[in-house]
Amino acid sequence: MRNLFDYLSSHHDRFVRELCEYVRFPSVSAQPSHAKDLAACARWLTDHCSSIGLNSELCPTAGNPVVLASTRKGRIGKKPHFLVYGHYDVQPAEPFELWKSKPFEPRLEDGNLFARGASDNKGQNFAHLKAVEAYLKTGTELPCDITFLLEGEEEVGSKSLAEFLTKRKKSLQCEAVVVSDTGIPSKKAPALTYALRGIAAFELIVHGPNRDLHSGIFGGSVNNPALVLCEMLARLRDSKGRIRIPGFYDDVVPLTSFERKELARLPLKERDYRRFLGVPELFGEKGYTSMEQRTSRPTLEINGLTSGYQGEGSKTIIPAWARAKVTCRLVPNQNPERIIKAVRACLKNLCPQSARLEIIPGHGAEPYSTSPQGAYAQAALKAVGGGFGHAPLLMREGGSIPIVTDFRKILGVDTLLVGLGLPDDNAHSPNEKFDLECFRNGMRMGALLWQELRGAYNLKSGIDPRGDLKKP
Repeated sequence: MRNLFDYLSSHHDRFVRELCEYVRFPSVSAQPSHAKDLAACARWLTDHCSSIGLNSELCPTAGNPVVLASTRKGRIGKKPHFLVYGHYDVQPAEPFELWKSKPFEPRLEDGNLFARGASDNKGQNFAHLKAVEAYLKTGTELPCDITFLLEGEEEVGSKSLAEFLTKRKKSLQCEAVVVSDTGIPSKKAPALTYALRGIAAFELIVHGPNRDLHSGIFGGSVNNPALVLCEMLARLRDSKGRIRIPGFYDDVVPLTSFERKELARLPLKERDYRRFLGVPELFGEKGYTSMEQRTSRPTLEINGLTSGYQGEGSKTIIPAWARAKVTCRLVPNQNPERIIKAVRACLKNLCPQSARLEIIPGHGAEPYSTSPQGAYAQAALKAVGGGFGHAPLLMREGGSIPIVTDFRKILGVDTLLVGLGLPDDNAHSPNEKFDLECFRNGMRMGALLWQELRGAYNLKSGIDPRGDLKKP
């Protein structure tokens, strides 16, 4: 491994410059105005994969293109095959005024790269590309065949990817999928994530009068949609943090004692967590720690709330409508469709006859979990520990990666979640960053990973280290 680590170290500055090129693309999938930027980013990524020795292909979909880049040359070989998934699309950068530098003009400061997409997910998937480059450029034989699948719609629910996986199912068959799109508690506490929350998104609109009304002339004779919406939303949660939607918790799988012990090992102090968030007091469902609340319990959150006049000064009106964007984070075995159905029934019951309710379903994803005791999971833990130089931990993550359930359903394989992001990377927020030490450690982890996964494959397949089949 020494020659691989030497290559990664000696070319580190170049890798950072290349990553800066990557994050300059404003590849915002949620905004149609950035369609050309997404296409340009996909072309750059395809060309870059070719330049490091991968067999790359730019694949059109009904939405944004998928980049496939593989170590395979021609026909499928005899080595075990692993898939590395990542995404080149990013979240919107608004509000721009809260950024200390322009979000798509990368800034290097205090060992960090600041830019939208630096951590989520360009820096993390780029670390894996550079690790494979080290193998290819040093002539070191890869113990596995590797295919990178990099998409442009993860931030809007991976709308086109399930169909793409189905069409390419034969060539994408693999032993497992590797994803670095999650976080770790700290650089001294790297981790393997074995569970993700799912998501159910919807938009709620309360319609009132057919136009904005003068609040003096009409006030008191018509219900105010903004007040109706606030009253309805307030009734969805009690003072102890429990969601009051009937049936919301019916399918929730409780945490085991092993899981609670593992989560308790994570270095999260309540006081430090409160200070980090900048809140006067923490709040969450009673009976659970902050780590359990944010990784292992279902939630309902208002993501956006708007109605009426928003400009300077006052405008005395009763608004014609009020709108809220809401997401529920789900845990095993909750189902997004069942949750949306329960939400719809509850809200219809809460809405008064003096207003009209409209519910627009959004994207959804099932929660994900796998056994951390499996052979590939244990191999990934070894690589994580070797890359960071610290004993790895097991954790659950509160975010969602919709495609991992499709990998299981369509390809029939589990996903290894080996994140590189830190809690203060500000993913989805202004001043997003990626710690360059995590970038360095992630490349080392990536180099080690294929050796460890090949060893696990041999163990699962009954092959000894010399490549001979073991006798039963």
